[in-house]
Amino acid sequence: MSGFLEELLGEKLVTGGGEEVDVHSLGARGISLLGLYFGCSLSAPCAQLSGSLAAFYGRLRGDAAAGPGAGAGPGPGAGAAAEPEPRRRLEIVFVSSDQDQRQWQDFVRDMPWLALPYKEKHRKLKLWNKYRISNIPSLIFLDATTGKVVCRNGLLVIRDDPEGLEFPWGPKPFREVIAGPLLRNNGQSLESSSLEGSHVGVYFSAHWCPPCRSLTRVLVESYRKIKEAGQKFEIIFVSADRSEDSFKQYFSEMPWLAVPYTDEARRSRLNRLYGIQGIPTLIVLDPQGEVITRQGRVEVLNDEDCREFPWHPKPVLELSDSNAVQLNEGPCLVLFVDSEDDGESEAAKQLIQPIAEKIIAKYKAKEEEAPLLFFVAGEDDMTDSLRDYTNLPEAAPLLTILDMSARAKYVMDVEEITPAIVEAFVNDFLAEKLKPEPI
Repeated sequence: MSGFLEELLGEKLVTGGGEEVDVHSLGARGISLLGLYFGCSLSAPCAQLSGSLAAFYGRLRGDAAAGPGAGAGPGPGAGAAAEPEPRRRLEIVFVSSDQDQRQWQDFVRDMPWLALPYKEKHRKLKLWNKYRISNIPSLIFLDATTGKVVCRNGLLVIRDDPEGLEFPWGPKPFREVIAGPLLRNNGQSLESSSLEGSHVGVYFSAHWCPPCRSLTRVLVESYRKIKEAGQKFEIIFVSADRSEDSFKQYFSEMPWLAVPYTDEARRSRLNRLYGIQGIPTLIVLDPQGEVITRQGRVEVLNDEDCREFPWHPKPVLELSDSNAVQLNEGPCLVLFVDSEDDGESEAAKQLIQPIAEKIIAKYKAKEEEAPLLFFVAGEDDMTDSLRDYTNLPEAAPLLTILDMSARAKYVMDVEEITPAIVEAFVNDFLAEKLKPEPI
């Protein structure tokens, strides 16, 4: 266990009081579940979460008082630790985005859990990228032995299971989570068993969200085209509306099914299952309930004729207005080409694809997200804006890795891009051998 934890967190953590704790001691304490709490002292929602999380942490661990550093490790001279109760095999580590050390110290002082040291800025950034953190506060739970993500939306765990009765909150099959009646907008009720044998889109959306309403209009047409083509496909609307009246108004525009608004527990379980951090989000499932893509929104906007349904992920994407948002999800390899040269974009995709497939397969085998997304960018206004924003030269071909969250870029400007050059560039990046330039 300690090998994985040290690779993830380094050798030392700190308590709220500033005392160092050896990461390998977590294994000796029998920690089975690790919570990573991503936040910042300047965020009011983070401050609010810290209070409720401290109470949750204390209840779960059975601490009489969750004071600074409580339960962080045995004190000097302590004897062999007793076998921890199952509900106590939890530790939380705060991963901060603070840029001011004094503000960070003031924020962590009252935390009863552990934190990555302030100086570990590079490791913090790697964790934010590894787990695709886009909003704060965020809380994810990992299996402390394997590193596998157990739950991506720990905030809902605190709300829905304040006593920790469902610990360790592992993922359940879609069929189990969705079980129960589903509605059509005419009031008709169907059992979830009617989804058997169908591809399913789980649509997280709300009427108050303008991008949601825009996507819904496109999605209605996509749904109609897929059905007319004879495909077995159903969409389930999981509402984030703020009232039942808003839900009913919005749902009246939709030809598919919905989880009843009054079934808040089921809606929350679906959000937890897929770690929803923002809306609109469209998750596309195969008939067995396994995720095909979490990028249904991008796929629908890029494929208006639905020719590529059910949208199995492509190893290499052609950069477009609709998928450019993915540049913010983590490091991205972007190969800029001269699109005026016929076939240049397709040739570039074919050049990158074997390397992308190799990286994706390697991390999929470990049940982890690939550490890079892969794009080919031609010449258009959006690409010009990206070059301007990142201060890239006008050269083509131009091989780059862009890390927007770190405001860093890695550039290889050579006359000819070969598979060997791309693979070496990627491997050097993953091995942290490349020197970043600021964006």
